[in-house]
Amino acid sequence: MVGQMAADETRDGVALTNLDGPLFDGAGATKRDLVDYLDAVRDRIIPVLRDRPLSVLRVRPGQQPFMQKNLPKYAPGWVRSVSLWAEASRRQVTYALCDDRKTLLWFANQRAVEYHPALYAGDHPTHLVLDLDPPEHDDSFPLAVRGAFLVRQALAEAGLAGAVKTSGAKGVHVFVPVVPGTATDDLAAATRAVAARAERLDPALATTAFIREDRAGKVFLDSTRAGGATVVAAYSPRIRPGVPVSFPVAWDDLDRVSPGDFTLRTAPGLLEGADPWAAHMPAPQRLPADLVEEGHTIPVARVQAMHEGKRRARARREE
Repeated sequence: MVGQMAADETRDGVALTNLDGPLFDGAGATKRDLVDYLDAVRDRIIPVLRDRPLSVLRVRPGQQPFMQKNLPKYAPGWVRSVSLWAEASRRQVTYALCDDRKTLLWFANQRAVEYHPALYAGDHPTHLVLDLDPPEHDDSFPLAVRGAFLVRQALAEAGLAGAVKTSGAKGVHVFVPVVPGTATDDLAAATRAVAARAERLDPALATTAFIREDRAGKVFLDSTRAGGATVVAAYSPRIRPGVPVSFPVAWDDLDRVSPGDFTLRTAPGLLEGADPWAAHMPAPQRLPADLVEEGHTIPVARVQAMHEGKRRARARREE
């Protein structure tokens, strides 16, 4: 092929190249392993990507990983896309939609290791999400698990239920499906309220403090994953040593697993034909009015942190 590398293999009409090269330093896996894994779990991961603007984290040999939001101009014409205004960067972004095996294989060949879909499909949000980030030390995952149980209790007391998965790093994600028509600002407010209620259940363990230095070694209950935010998809690999995978876990099993149990090599065998993310996910739920009302009284964490950061900077300059 003129201007292109010869394909090592072709699947579903997609040319796959350099399959036997290392995936990234510390992966202990090749690009072929990535392709094989994503192809093996395609019937699980594509449903959680479909119709959602997609950002991917890619890694090229000898380079640092980078986040790709804009679909490259060289992408095949059959890759579906959607153009949206990105408020943060003040520009129009053309996002890919990964709706089928062919597109997934194309991304795999581009060394897209991590898949970060938007939390909305079409024009409406689909899930309330809490991202639980434990403090920075090697054995912190059990703290994230304890934080997840606080969130589960807060949800239950509000009449809600969610599903849980490992983040593929050291944290945990809790997803609560919401009914179509849920307003984005109400969803964001409810997320803040759930986090605040979970924090009140055990303030020695959990915190909603957005500024890292204010967390005092506690589990951060991140309530900012609403609106245009993304979260790594269930079944997505991560660019970390051993290539762990974000993997669904039953609530009753959460305190008996560790992130290293789920990797690019082990995850397909653990599925055994099942789709635990779909199986564990409750039906879409309506947000309680009192939860939404409470959330609207809680400042947006990022905005509050920005103002506090400016205040502290002024105080330091005045000292």
